[in-house]
Amino acid sequence: MAVSGREGMLPTRIDTHVASIARVYDCFLGGKDNYAVDREVHQRIMDIAPEAGPLARDCRRWLGRVIRYLANTVGIDQFLDLGSGLPTAENTHQVAQRMNRDAVVVYVDNDPIVAAHGRALLVENERTHFLVADLRESRDLLWHPAVTRRLDFERPVALLQCCTLHHLEDDDRPREIMAAYIDALPTGSYVALTHFYDPADRSALSALAQEIERRFRTSSMGTSRFRTRQEIEAYFDGLELVPASPDSDLPPVGLVRDWWPEGPRQREPHGMENLILCGLARKP
Repeated sequence: MAVSGREGMLPTRIDTHVASIARVYDCFLGGKDNYAVDREVHQRIMDIAPEAGPLARDCRRWLGRVIRYLANTVGIDQFLDLGSGLPTAENTHQVAQRMNRDAVVVYVDNDPIVAAHGRALLVENERTHFLVADLRESRDLLWHPAVTRRLDFERPVALLQCCTLHHLEDDDRPREIMAAYIDALPTGSYVALTHFYDPADRSALSALAQEIERRFRTSSMGTSRFRTRQEIEAYFDGLELVPASPDSDLPPVGLVRDWWPEGPRQREPHGMENLILCGLARKP
């Protein structure tokens, strides 16, 4: 993403021998900001789940729909995008500021190459900022001047956790991390997230989830947790979930393609397309 401000200590070394979450995701989106080690991980997944590339793009389109809803329909004008990743089409600030040119976006990431892009892509946009920080350190992040000077926590804020929490280990206590962020948000704020999903029902889909997880974890990237619906829904504890679709039969935490789609399904999702859940919720 293009940014007008960057704060925090910039990592000084990019290790091209270890795959990066941000660069591997860039591979799935068809980007060019990656190395051979990242493409190796990408190929390990594509070998058994060729729909992973289109799914990554579906997740970006879902994010765009969420931001348009929040900025236009709800009127949210402050966004905290955690684990923002490398720039792509329709980044958070582009969508939000198209709806409301006064919208403020603070991006957060701790990946060295993302930080380098944050420095290189400075533009004249005083309402878009970048902070180098670890989302696991919620208290330090929320109290950092880059956040407190730009976001007014007396008014609603949109917190984005897209494809981030599934890269935290169970020992990191991701549910507690989410609870800390939610506790800091003012009434009327919204939380959006996507997360790898394991049906945990001994089905072929569950076996695929476990194999994809194994391939991620045994690669040099070394992270990835496919969690159950119950575990993912627990991230929204204390919040009011937004319906996923005009179709009331669909659960509010569901597939990215089903969240207020732009038209009817052209085909049924298959393979890994069934293994990411999304949700949006409001803090009462």
